[in-house]
Amino acid sequence: MEDKPLADLFEPADRKRWLSLVETALKGADFEKKLVSRTADGLRIEPLYSPADAEAQPVRAAGPWKIAQRVDHPDSAAAARQVMTDLEGGADALVLAFAGAPGARGYGLTVTDADGLDAALSGVMLPLIGLRLDAGGRALDAARWVRDLAAKRGEDLSSYDLDLGIDPVGVLAATGSLGAVWQEIAPRLAEAVTELNAAGFTGRALLADGRPYHEAGAGEAAELGAVLATAVAYLRALEAGGIDLDTARDRISVLLVADADEFVTLSKFRAMRRLWARVEQACGLEPKPLRIHAETAWRMMTKREPFTNILRTGMAAAAAGMGGADAVCLLPCTQALGLPDAFARRVGRNSQIVLIEESHLGRVTDPAAGAGGFEALTSQIAEAAWDAFRAIEGEGGIVASLSVGKIQRRIEVLREARAKAVATRKMPLTGATEFPNIAEKPVAVLDVPPVSPGKPANFGLGAAVACDPLPSQRLSEPFEALRDASDAALAKTGKRPGVFLANLGALAAFNMRATFAANAFAAGGLEALSNEGFSDTAALVAAYKESGASLACICSSDAVYAERAVETAEALAAAGAGTIYLAGRPADLEAPLKAAGVHGFLYAGCDLLALLEDALRRGLRAAPR
Repeated sequence: MEDKPLADLFEPADRKRWLSLVETALKGADFEKKLVSRTADGLRIEPLYSPADAEAQPVRAAGPWKIAQRVDHPDSAAAARQVMTDLEGGADALVLAFAGAPGARGYGLTVTDADGLDAALSGVMLPLIGLRLDAGGRALDAARWVRDLAAKRGEDLSSYDLDLGIDPVGVLAATGSLGAVWQEIAPRLAEAVTELNAAGFTGRALLADGRPYHEAGAGEAAELGAVLATAVAYLRALEAGGIDLDTARDRISVLLVADADEFVTLSKFRAMRRLWARVEQACGLEPKPLRIHAETAWRMMTKREPFTNILRTGMAAAAAGMGGADAVCLLPCTQALGLPDAFARRVGRNSQIVLIEESHLGRVTDPAAGAGGFEALTSQIAEAAWDAFRAIEGEGGIVASLSVGKIQRRIEVLREARAKAVATRKMPLTGATEFPNIAEKPVAVLDVPPVSPGKPANFGLGAAVACDPLPSQRLSEPFEALRDASDAALAKTGKRPGVFLANLGALAAFNMRATFAANAFAAGGLEALSNEGFSDTAALVAAYKESGASLACICSSDAVYAERAVETAEALAAAGAGTIYLAGRPADLEAPLKAAGVHGFLYAGCDLLALLEDALRRGLRAAPR
């Protein structure tokens, strides 16, 4: 008997055979609806891909990405202590967030000269680390302070691995205004870079930042299209100012947002390198690796159950690193609550250390190369982003498009669609809309008040560019507002608005929907008052009256609903229940249930946000019984 490899004993696998097996398993269900998903931009994601040929593209230099930690404490001495802790704890890059910059999130360094910056970076050997500035409208000032700091310390500016983060277009998008028109700003950018070059600067001066677009709700294509259009605008400005294209492209870097969708994030970062290479080729340049910074997404951060942010940011950092980011700034898990303390900063830092040192994710330069799913998604995102870039160029460029609101309107459509997905929990947010903990304990942040925004943008004088600013919104904010209102009621009265769960029948009949209802109401700050179920309507009514709740939700199986739901609703209404819900879809009982007093139906896919807003409003205004 001849020995053969096990694989040879089976027929070769191909897509046709696989699809036949899938059709059997689906039992007539729609393949597209069940197994095909789509990105926010509508790009198709198949359930299975064949291996692909890796497409050649410039990649990050061999080795792991840099772990970048934010420096955003308003007090220079405290900031210096944080910096040393971060660097001694494994970080090898810093992001200097200055007060007033959108990325400072209400805090930031308040220094106003090189001496202040020297104090905040006391003890730091700058030539040994990466450094990126996030100064918003004060970027030109901050660049001058760094140059003066290098001179003060007697260090060559070329020894710094430095990104100055000058981004007037990003400031315009985020704030809606600049201190000059673009025709004045562009020459100033070229002059600034020329002066820096003369001082020995070899880093990146200009930054095309994707955060304003992502925070406003943009999908991958819209973010990349805007970033590419911004980078091209800077490239043109430098060339017009007499800087050769080869030098100009070396003075530009980009910042992309990394969120918890690891497949899309990884592919987005890979797509950015292809897009920039295409621009370089159009300029007659041999493509070389673009400097790409990553920051984990602000819009995915939650105030409630903030430790769930550790999972989201960890996944985002891994995807960005594997996608080719040169440096990753991971927002601490309590960033949305205030200025993070040492614990939150350490957890964020250690998350990346584990990814690099223990999981070895930085050992392979482009680990997704040749993977069918990633190659397909990278290509789709790149093509869609190129179309978005061309649309912006057709509108006169990024500044012109922002000035007339074209980009804002396109992103608004995506933002509204995403908000609807969050409201219906099609896009679940763990800790906020899914598995909320209504009794969660307060989480510590530093006792530091937010700082004033400081001076406005100073990119020039004269007539200013103005546009509708892109909103910066976290996805969980509408649900958090409900929780805040509930907390206020608890602090004032000692009691949250409650919902009496009218559980019908045995535990097996009502448990699943009662659990579902309790979690759903908790997402809006409504406390579910549960019980062991009732077989007797009179006993249920007595328990409802004793609960003191003005709201009630009937919970059980469809079979029990058919027998008792209408009767129970009538009894609860007669007992004074101002608002009655039913957990589940009503089917044929909708009309009689509404006639009996049922106000709404709670089920998977309903507009939960609207239901909770109405329920909380009713619960708060109900007179105590």
